[in-house]
Amino acid sequence: MTSLTTVTGPGAVVPSPRQAAPPAAPGEDGRTRAPRGAPVHTAADDGQALSPNAPHDPRAHGFLPERPPVRSMIGTWTRLDAMARAAALAPGRESAVDLVERAHHAQELSALRQRVSRLSPRNAEAAAMRVAVIAVACGWGGLDPLAPAARKVADEAFLDLWAAIAQRIDHDQFVALPTLALHNWAPERKPRRHIPIDQLARTEPLVPIVRWAPEGQPLSRLDRLMLAATRLEAHGIWLFRLAETLAGRSPDDSSTPTALRRLVRIQHALRAQLRAETAELADAPAATTPQSAVLAALAEQGALEPPVLQAADAVLGIGGRRVGEGGRQYQRRHLPAQHRAWLSAMDRHCAPVRTLAHRGGPDAAVYREAQESLIALRRTYTALVHTAARPESGPLAAAA
Repeated sequence: MTSLTTVTGPGAVVPSPRQAAPPAAPGEDGRTRAPRGAPVHTAADDGQALSPNAPHDPRAHGFLPERPPVRSMIGTWTRLDAMARAAALAPGRESAVDLVERAHHAQELSALRQRVSRLSPRNAEAAAMRVAVIAVACGWGGLDPLAPAARKVADEAFLDLWAAIAQRIDHDQFVALPTLALHNWAPERKPRRHIPIDQLARTEPLVPIVRWAPEGQPLSRLDRLMLAATRLEAHGIWLFRLAETLAGRSPDDSSTPTALRRLVRIQHALRAQLRAETAELADAPAATTPQSAVLAALAEQGALEPPVLQAADAVLGIGGRRVGEGGRQYQRRHLPAQHRAWLSAMDRHCAPVRTLAHRGGPDAAVYREAQESLIALRRTYTALVHTAARPESGPLAAAA
């Protein structure tokens, strides 16, 4: 059993993002050794990120939450816990809708709505994840809770709760993979010491907080897809650091091709990880009709794009070509405002590097190789999603 080393104490050195090196592919136990030559991520490195008033720094932990998600809510909010778990296991959308309507008639939803303003930021994110589970289970994931037309489709009291939580977290498009995955996991066992969040998600066995499979039964393919997205984000931490390294870098800088080669290695490693996740997911029980419906709804909304792939796209500029899918902003609308702001900054600051696309020579070839490796990584992720939703589909090799 392997793990990364945590260095603490006054002598700990905060690594520069220019020192970033690619991760190794995960082993059979789902854990990864620190790559040779990579800086050791320390507990001290996360000190600024753990401060509630500190600005978001993706070099610290990517777009993972700053602390492990809340496993169980307390007080009146335990009812939202129960509703989310029941909705995830409902045999169909009608059954999930019935759960919400019963909670409405029992005045439970209005009681929760009145307490939203008292939630801490971390508990507000936890509530948002549970609301997202309920919304997609009911088939309401694509609704705007403030739109008058939504009142004719979904339960009005639930929409009020949804809108209040969206206002509390300043994020009105949270019913998507980033919320459903990155806020729906917990370490299987409590670590005996502080471990930085990205290292925790890489090295510790993870379990879903809200399961899409009954307790006592193996995890569903949807569960495994969500956990794979979380691990992808954790392993992609080096990509975030390289993005900061390339920001503002001149294409003629001698270190630019070196950083791009490291970016290629990271993306190859992430692709190998996704292939391993796909093989593991394929052995899980077949997706039920409600689980497949959830994935289909998220795909239709463009809500399945992992944040780490969006970070790579901000550096390399692939998303600008995807006009038919609405481009970058269409994919990013499901991320919190601070994450969208960081990606927009990368768009601007990495623009000089992207001019290599119109040049010749070895540096331009490295840049195009980085673009091609991102395209391949996206295809491999798409194959993972297809395996989760349609296990009867053909060989994955063709899709990847």
